[in-house]
Amino acid sequence: MRVHLGGDHAAYELQRALVTHLTAAGHDVVDHGPVAFDALDDYPVFVLRAALAVADEPGSLGIVLGGSGNGELIAANKVPGIRAAYASSVELAQLARQHNDAQVISMGGRFTDIETGCAIADAFLTTSFSGDARHARRLAMVTDFELDGSLPEA
Repeated sequence: MRVHLGGDHAAYELQRALVTHLTAAGHDVVDHGPVAFDALDDYPVFVLRAALAVADEPGSLGIVLGGSGNGELIAANKVPGIRAAYASSVELAQLARQHNDAQVISMGGRFTDIETGCAIADAFLTTSFSGDARHARRLAMVTDFELDGSLPEA
């Protein structure tokens, strides 16, 4: 599995650990940075590159990281076609894939230890979209809105 990672200084240690862990697990990891600690770096530089790469490469997945993971989540969701979800637990990572077919998850380095972060990443990367009709229908509604602003009848 090709996995794109992007983050910032607040999750630098977690990102480095994920690169090592995921590479050892056999994934093709693309690290969009940062590749050196810089307390003044800006997450959009790295997160948007990772999310764009996922959008440009169907079948790949992404993990974005920051202090809380919130700004990174917002940034990733600005990339057309990307569905990013916040994952602070293994169960949330699984549900992001099963129910929302998320291609990107966001984690907060200030709230996620390395062991938990690796477990969350593993769960996300090994879980598939359920394909259930209700989930597919809801995702289609979101996609239609993204494409042309159409809203379904209430």
